[in-house]
Amino acid sequence: MDFDVVVVGAGPAGLSAACKLAQLAQQHQQTISICVVEKGAEVGAHILSGAVFEPRALDELFPQWQQQGAPVTTQVSHDEFVYLTTETNHIKVPQLFTPISLRNDGNNYVISLSKLCRWLAAQAEELGVEVFPGFPAKEVCYDQNGNVTGIITADMGLDKHSQPKSTFQAGIQLNAKQTIFAEGARGSLGKGLINHFKLDKDSQPQHYALGIKEVWRLPEHDSRFQSGLVIHSTGWPLSESDSSGGGFLYHLEENLVAVGLITDLNYSNPYLSPFDEFQRLKHHPQFAQHLQGAERIAYGARAIAKGGLLSLPKQQFPGGLLVGCEAGTLNSAKIKGCHTAMKSGLLAAEAVFQAIADEQQEADYAGLFVNSWLYDELNLYRNFPGAIHQYGTLLGGAVTLFEQNVWHRLTGGKSSWDITDTQADYVALYERSRCKPIKYQKPDGKLSFDKPSSVYLSSTFHEEDQPCHLLVSDNRIPVTHHMTLFDEPSQRYCPAGVYEVIEVEGQRKLQINAANCLHCKTCDIKDPSQNITWVPPESGGPNYSEM
Repeated sequence: MDFDVVVVGAGPAGLSAACKLAQLAQQHQQTISICVVEKGAEVGAHILSGAVFEPRALDELFPQWQQQGAPVTTQVSHDEFVYLTTETNHIKVPQLFTPISLRNDGNNYVISLSKLCRWLAAQAEELGVEVFPGFPAKEVCYDQNGNVTGIITADMGLDKHSQPKSTFQAGIQLNAKQTIFAEGARGSLGKGLINHFKLDKDSQPQHYALGIKEVWRLPEHDSRFQSGLVIHSTGWPLSESDSSGGGFLYHLEENLVAVGLITDLNYSNPYLSPFDEFQRLKHHPQFAQHLQGAERIAYGARAIAKGGLLSLPKQQFPGGLLVGCEAGTLNSAKIKGCHTAMKSGLLAAEAVFQAIADEQQEADYAGLFVNSWLYDELNLYRNFPGAIHQYGTLLGGAVTLFEQNVWHRLTGGKSSWDITDTQADYVALYERSRCKPIKYQKPDGKLSFDKPSSVYLSSTFHEEDQPCHLLVSDNRIPVTHHMTLFDEPSQRYCPAGVYEVIEVEGQRKLQINAANCLHCKTCDIKDPSQNITWVPPESGGPNYSEM
């Protein structure tokens, strides 16, 4: 099938690019065929974010979004930033000592990003864009000169041995003048494109975090519910293992409360379990007071690209672009990536539209990017990830506070120094002999839970008789190398219990429960030997409705 533009991924970046392209075509009275392919069974099914939302890019894309019924209705009403000193105590950080980037007063909202993406998809279809959910993109197409010419979707109806079943359907080749890749953090095709075109040769390694989130429902008329309440935390429990990250708790609409923990994936203790750290967090009085007596209704997890501007690869190449979290446009200093992803999609649409009009192979995204507010914002806060990684939460936070609240105000602009982190997250693990095992308490079934019951709430489903989408290059490494050095960390860093070390006939073996996979891609990022590669399955995954 031939299109002018193929967009891979129906997240905020991909859908914004598709909508903007269709708008530009209408404004210039031109016809441009646009196709969006999405691996989730429906748009929004695989979308997860906190999310505190800054509507700046949405204002540009749909100035009348409120009248059009966008699901962005709950404005931030109260904003708190707390440092959890111990499992029972905390310090409420005064606004004077809160970095400017972490202040959420003003025109910000708490939203469900999966709902917003479903709304954006509806707007795209009204503009004439073809949106195809349930079609994972499996392969990039190149011409004889190495330029991107489109993608091929996954074959459907293969059994676990990759042999055709009676339901077999071959993947579809989608040819395009320009292909926009918007798969989200650690996209499988984007990872290959970065290597193919060496797009990261001038940037530091990308850095990631694992975000784990639950949605709870408070009883009707509960006096604790405060629509628009936003709480962010740092410190305990991650501080006990010298790891960085932080918690969040947002009061949405209709008595819904979102709670979660973001764990930076540069942690060093192989015994650390982000899932269990999150269970501990919910027992802290600052969080427990909002959750006791409420019903947990949803669970999910997703990796976040958080390296910022200094980790951003070149985003353009002959025949295509990387946008949004695929490239890493999230502003971790703000703990926000939705507005930046959308803006990168808008810039991509402008660049692609001009490239097609000029019959150019490579769209000039970079020229638009460096002259945009997106670049200015990422540049202003570019040192935040490095400061936290290099100096830790307290000292790194102090450096951030000085840079944002003092230096920028004195100079009227950005700092002249760069704080880098050139160590990839997967090499950060210490050998277990250097680390103290972490003993996690058994979940109480009220505030804390186990992985199986949590995965159940994600509505994750995969057809069992299909090829495993978690590719292990060498099956010996987990049991001969990783068990000795790290006690096989995949047993703990995976938030869905996908990986288990079992004994079969006296021999240890890594068992992969691929049906549990939440598509968070942590294994692809954190495996210390880079021995695991995540690729999209032919179908399935989580089915988020409130995330």
